[in-house]
Amino acid sequence: MKVLVIGANGQIGKKIVRLLSPTNFVRAMVRKAEQMPELESLGGYPIIGDLEKDFSYAYDEIDAVIFAAGSGGHTGADKTIAVDQFGAIKAIETAKEYGVKRFVIISSLFAGEPEKGPKSLETYLEAKGRADDALINSGLEYTILRPTTLSDDDPTGKVSDVTAFDKSSITRSDVATFVAAVLPEEKTYKRIYTFANGDIPIKDYL
Repeated sequence: MKVLVIGANGQIGKKIVRLLSPTNFVRAMVRKAEQMPELESLGGYPIIGDLEKDFSYAYDEIDAVIFAAGSGGHTGADKTIAVDQFGAIKAIETAKEYGVKRFVIISSLFAGEPEKGPKSLETYLEAKGRADDALINSGLEYTILRPTTLSDDDPTGKVSDVTAFDKSSITRSDVATFVAAVLPEEKTYKRIYTFANGDIPIKDYL
């Protein structure tokens, strides 16, 4: 499969490239030339692209898109909306234009429900929710991942449902593994997964 990873230089993005590159062609979209060598070392084929500009050329001959970009919950509201909302929506619309049917997006627990999350994440969760809504209504074969609080702990390979940020977390490595697991699976099309680390092996959870 020829896969475009948007946000490939992020912590999760790099892990996704490393996981997918042995068996897929992975085009890794980054913002800066100096980020390219590391993505090459992970097996990716880096390409420069900016979500706030035209990046449609990155979609040439692509079968699937993984949107792993994010401003993070602690950037200014303008940047959050530009990347997590408008950037994601532009990525979705470009997929439709290029006939790319498969689209996996890393969203967040409580995307579109900011009242359930901390006040500091209100704009972030609103932006994520609008992007998710655009994907749901796009006609694409989507999968939406809504992980809880991210951690850099060692991966467990196991997850469970989650209903609150408090006292729950998911390792970035496990999120990347989740992405790699859902990507080829038709049973995950048009599904939303809200999860934390737990006791169910990822493949059994799908």
